[in-house]
Amino acid sequence: MDTPDTDARYLALSARDARFDGVFFVGVTSTGVYCRPVCRVRTPKAGNCRFFDHAAQAEAAGFRPCLRCRPELAPAAGGPMPWNHEDASRLLAHEAVRLLRAQVEHGAGDNEGLDHIAQRLGVSERHLRRIFRQHWGTGPLQFLQTLRLLNAKLLLTDTRLPVPMVASLSGFASQRSFHAAWKARYGLPPLQLRRSTGEAPDTPLPEAFSFRLDYRPPLDRTRLLDFLAQRTIDGVDVVQPDHPIAQWGSTLRLMQAGQTHIGWVVAAFDPERPRVLLRVAGSLAPVLPQVLQRVRHALDLDLQPEAVTQVLGRDFHNAEGQRLPGALDGFMQAVRAVLGQQVTVAAARTLARRVAQRFGEPITTPWAGLDRLFPTPRSIAQATEDALGELGVTRQRQAALRALARALDSGELRLDSDAPVQATIEQLKSLPGIGDWTAHYIAMRALHWPDAFVAGDVALHHALGLRGLNVRQASREAERRAEAWRPWRAYAVMCAWHGGTRSSQETPT
Repeated sequence: MDTPDTDARYLALSARDARFDGVFFVGVTSTGVYCRPVCRVRTPKAGNCRFFDHAAQAEAAGFRPCLRCRPELAPAAGGPMPWNHEDASRLLAHEAVRLLRAQVEHGAGDNEGLDHIAQRLGVSERHLRRIFRQHWGTGPLQFLQTLRLLNAKLLLTDTRLPVPMVASLSGFASQRSFHAAWKARYGLPPLQLRRSTGEAPDTPLPEAFSFRLDYRPPLDRTRLLDFLAQRTIDGVDVVQPDHPIAQWGSTLRLMQAGQTHIGWVVAAFDPERPRVLLRVAGSLAPVLPQVLQRVRHALDLDLQPEAVTQVLGRDFHNAEGQRLPGALDGFMQAVRAVLGQQVTVAAARTLARRVAQRFGEPITTPWAGLDRLFPTPRSIAQATEDALGELGVTRQRQAALRALARALDSGELRLDSDAPVQATIEQLKSLPGIGDWTAHYIAMRALHWPDAFVAGDVALHHALGLRGLNVRQASREAERRAEAWRPWRAYAVMCAWHGGTRSSQETPT
């Protein structure tokens, strides 16, 4: 879909500017292929280029994905939008895209298609189709099909998973429907792509998978990894910011379709290019799409940094490169938040380590420092007062932990990036011992909500120069100032915490 800024996009394409990776795609009429703006092939003539906001638009126009730059590796486009009545339809279209992506990540089949999305958004299926086509230039089902096919292309290229498993993980109802969609869109059978890598299709599955996760620069990885390093739980996760190749790793437990999958992930930041080199345990093969997206959220790899800098740059000199550290495990992050109420980072980390050692399970991994799984919600829900008290957990926090664990174990509460934010915050605040600060901090880290705002945070008050006010007055003033930072208030909090006004031991958990 050519736009008024076609000339600017062609300049970005000519410069291979990584800041625009995933923001748009270019279809080359002379080859019938569409590429990312960072593709390293010779830049096509301007007259042969057509520009699209999404891969689905390029495929709807008859272009097939480039095998060199691999559009399926591009960071996800789009971002949060502040609510306003004038642009309500565009907000609806953005939410629809987010939910469609979540369906693919969770391997949802055709029975959870457009009707399910429309119900979540509270509109009719007909209205959703109209709004979607109006804003994205293609229908939601075509968009969903592109997401599934590109996800399948990633798994076919980077893993030796059997084709039936690739089809299922990508959300296709059957292997037959996958083959039909693939051949109709790309004109070749799926295994032909795999053979083009020079490996036999029956190669045994490895003990670990390797993936490349690209992001748009700038990304201040030192700031990101330092924040995560101060909050690691011994045995569960590890951060090595000073390693020759900075890396972060964690153990992981995922539930899907009643099955439990355990394993580990280790991510290393490429020192030369804007990408993360990821290793994933082979045991997590049945949940790979979820794992990949959780890592992207944990390291905030889909952010469009310029959008944040544009809003926050006037008030925070360190806005450029700031990322929002997320979480692989929403329950673990929520437990950390509860344990960190009104204590230092070091104290919260000690309590979390004790909880993990007492109620977690051992796991064998090839990585030093990763040898324990964080406890399940059920194990915490069933923990006695004496058992938690022996670890130094106060009675008030014990009640909060058990209520939180029961809500997650029963399915009443979800803590992942697909959960409805406002409803989840209200659910959290209805639990004993969880107030506004804790609920918003959980939303910031576990739900990866960029507009979360811990208005009552004392460290934030000090960073904003509000020391002379009482907590209530400072909170109101912080909220007043934060209106100018929407929809990136969580990033503003991170910038303030890293502003040098307080030591790391005094910042929240």
